[in-house]
Amino acid sequence: MSQELINRSGDLKKLRDEGHEVEVRDAKLLVSGVPYLDRDGEIRRGTLVSELTLAADSTTTPGTHVINFIGEQPCRKDGTEIESIKHQVGDQNLGDGVVINRSFSNKPPNGYANYYEKVTRYIEIISAPVTSMNPDITARTYKVIESKETESVFHYVDTNSSRAEIGRIAEKLKSEKIAIIGAGGTGSYVLDFIAKTPVAEIHIWDADRFLQHNAFRSPGAASIDELRQQPLKVARLVAIYSRMHRNIIAHEEFIDPDSIPSFEGFTAVFVCIDKGSVKKPLIEYLETAGITYLDVGMGVEIADDSLIGTLRVTTGTSDFGAPIHERRRITFHDTDDEDIYDSNIQIAELNAMNASLAVIKWKKFVGFFNDVVGEHNTLYTINDNLLHNDDVDD
Repeated sequence: MSQELINRSGDLKKLRDEGHEVEVRDAKLLVSGVPYLDRDGEIRRGTLVSELTLAADSTTTPGTHVINFIGEQPCRKDGTEIESIKHQVGDQNLGDGVVINRSFSNKPPNGYANYYEKVTRYIEIISAPVTSMNPDITARTYKVIESKETESVFHYVDTNSSRAEIGRIAEKLKSEKIAIIGAGGTGSYVLDFIAKTPVAEIHIWDADRFLQHNAFRSPGAASIDELRQQPLKVARLVAIYSRMHRNIIAHEEFIDPDSIPSFEGFTAVFVCIDKGSVKKPLIEYLETAGITYLDVGMGVEIADDSLIGTLRVTTGTSDFGAPIHERRRITFHDTDDEDIYDSNIQIAELNAMNASLAVIKWKKFVGFFNDVVGEHNTLYTINDNLLHNDDVDD
């Protein structure tokens, strides 16, 4: 994808064609071999690192005038630092093996129109003392850059993580193999959130068809033609989210005692089903096998001509003392026929929030988000807008 992006982007291609050492790593532009003087007057070479703002498979106007640098603070011939571009100093790991040492700021009145303008202007400032001493020493080395790219799980570059410079943190998710059991309202929102992360694989189970009431508690907007076709839920979801994430696998079946052992090897299992008689052996297996799971639940009923209800996320991990299910956080009875949730009332926002709470907890467990509480059971009550945590780490 790196070379393809350079070939499709006129500004990057121009940098490369003029002999600059251009490389793209996961939405980061690296231009190496930039000469500068250190405080002792020695000639050194550093690397400029810029975010890349993309429109599909080519660059657009840079999102910021600031640029990062791998190297020491560039100096003038008298050994004094070039203060005019100094911005922030300190090491920062951006992921993909890129650790920057500082950043520079030089903002033109109208900003930079493209990355060619941005990079060459910074090179002009940084390298000026060197080229004044020896015009033959430039950033145009014509060195062949060997591609280090590996195939991404995404069909296009994740520019969100690179713009926020959290690539190193996002890397914590890359080895995850996720299972989602149930492609109903909450399960489909879980997929919506997980598909936007760089996890290695996502598997989703369900044998139900996507019917009209499902359209009102699922992400996106189904067309009337889709509803007429009545596709299987997982087939429809995989068709949609595989446009973004390469490794989403559909399992067009319900789980049963025979299929439960197939969850060995998954790093996290999202349990998004209501039927307690199915859930009980599954939870017991996951706890025995030491597999992290997140069970979601929702209860909604009418009170005083409005709706009240509770959302629940229960997390089972191998390092948390007694099995969670023994604490009776999860109901193993089959769903109450009078539960209004099963009457297909439109509560997409509750499905989305239940999924959000579960995915946030998973990301805490992986270390993406910081976690100072270590809760294993969370309840959200709608009418008083309260979050309550139970079963916290000692």
